[in-house]
Amino acid sequence: MEFISGIGIPVIVLIVVILIILARCIRIVQQSKAYVIERLGAFYTVWSVGLHFKVPVIDRVLKVVSLKEQVADFPPQPVITKDNVTMQIDTVLYFQITDPKLYAYGVENPMNAIENLTATTLRNIIGELELDQSLTSRDIINARMRSILDEATDPWGIKVNRVELKNILPPRDIQNAMEKQMRAERERREAILQAEGQKQSQILVAEGEKESRILRADAEKAARILAAEGEATAILRVNEATAQALKLLNEAGPTDPVIKLKALEAFQAAADGKATKIIIPSEIQGLAGLAEGVIQTVKRPEPENTKG
Repeated sequence: MEFISGIGIPVIVLIVVILIILARCIRIVQQSKAYVIERLGAFYTVWSVGLHFKVPVIDRVLKVVSLKEQVADFPPQPVITKDNVTMQIDTVLYFQITDPKLYAYGVENPMNAIENLTATTLRNIIGELELDQSLTSRDIINARMRSILDEATDPWGIKVNRVELKNILPPRDIQNAMEKQMRAERERREAILQAEGQKQSQILVAEGEKESRILRADAEKAARILAAEGEATAILRVNEATAQALKLLNEAGPTDPVIKLKALEAFQAAADGKATKIIIPSEIQGLAGLAEGVIQTVKRPEPENTKG
């Protein structure tokens, strides 16, 4: 208290005020920021990231500039095409401040200047194109606008990185005609897809029928082959049985009447078949006549005894 009393309250207040002023003159510049400094009303320097001291009263911070890429979304602008169609187009501008000094001293109200320049450039470009070209040439329009705006804003310390046409709105009657055209195009594509689907379906059905006929033909062929093999096997078995019977008959030493009887049986079996013409050997004919005579004799009735 004695120390404070010895110095005096006014001196202490003066020291506190000086310390506050000095503290306010110490500035820390953050990353991606830049400070434009004036000294006695004239440009002095640009502070980059780090610790800086501003001379009281003499120096002042004119503008704090962001070095990040920024986005400006401008409202729709009326533009007229080469074929006299009025459209509403809004643009989005991606830009970055590369020179804080030029940005601070190059133009008054830089954002307003960029918006007006964008609208003028857009009108000039669209005025050289017809409606169809304007709707289908967005990439070309974006590239031309970026090139023109980047060159025009270079003295302002601004670099235009990209320009995008956000929306292109033609008049309502043209929008309705375009919607009808798009709807007709969708219906045409759907009709084409349905026709292609029906075509593929018919092809698949035809291929299925073809495969079915092939399978049926193969099945019939296999059945005929099996039937022929069965008939061949049956004929072979009959021939084997006949050969075996002849062999046994030969081993038994048959007499001539037995042989003729067997021949007669064979002839009878042949006569029962489907042959329309049969040649009968002479010896069988005699045997047949003998057999007929015997049959007639057996069938002839006995004569009645005469009364004496």
